[in-house]
Amino acid sequence: MSRPANATTTSKAVIGVSLKMYFGYQRTLEYCRDVAAVALAHPAVQSGEIELFVLPALPALPDAARILGPAGAAAGAQDIFWEDEGAFTGEVSGRTVAELGGRYAEVGHAERRRIFGEDDRTIGLKTAAAYRNGLTPVLCVGEQQPGSVEEAIRYCAADIDAALNRAQSLAPAGRTIVAYEPQWAIGAPKPATAEYISGVITGLDAHLRSLPGQADSRVIYGGSAGPGLITELDNAVAGLFLGRFAHDPAALKTILDEAAARSTRQEVAA
Repeated sequence: MSRPANATTTSKAVIGVSLKMYFGYQRTLEYCRDVAAVALAHPAVQSGEIELFVLPALPALPDAARILGPAGAAAGAQDIFWEDEGAFTGEVSGRTVAELGGRYAEVGHAERRRIFGEDDRTIGLKTAAAYRNGLTPVLCVGEQQPGSVEEAIRYCAADIDAALNRAQSLAPAGRTIVAYEPQWAIGAPKPATAEYISGVITGLDAHLRSLPGQADSRVIYGGSAGPGLITELDNAVAGLFLGRFAHDPAALKTILDEAAARSTRQEVAA
């Protein structure tokens, strides 16, 4: 049964890792083996309390999925094309990603928007392609400059609406993970403040889960996220979307431990 959009939730945490283009093929597989060992030994991952996924470079996706799947984790793609087949040289479809064992597709990352000129139309089309092919879109949103919590909520809610309105006009709505990544925090020495993150995501979580078909969708935080952060965040923040601070599997284990401990505290408080 879907929860009401405004309900307090104690559901599973969501922890995702994007490797961007930092790792080569062999190093990616070594990393996935280490993550699989961590996941297999982690009670919260094995119980389903924590949803864990890794987004490697595309050539490593099939092997990453085979390595991570038996350990209770999953793999996905850092990008997909909006069509399922055709004369689109160099692109990879959501259909192919799913066929390779991917379960997630990142769309709309700030680097895709800035470097490759992706706009709301493109991001909406890619979100629809994810839904259509049974992939969970990891929809990235984030304001460009620091401001108030209210300004960030308005900016990011508009991006969410632009993507999902177009996507749902083309494909049945599915569960969405929104990764709130303020662009000014990506690659910074430290993330946004816990108070700021919690305030923005509380607003975005309520907005997202009030939309048609999105009652089970969640909002996670990315942007220089690492160990120690999730313990400081409000319960509305479902988890973290990690980059370089999770490239060390030991650091990822620490984050999983922190997420599990936070979930336990939420259950006790409830």
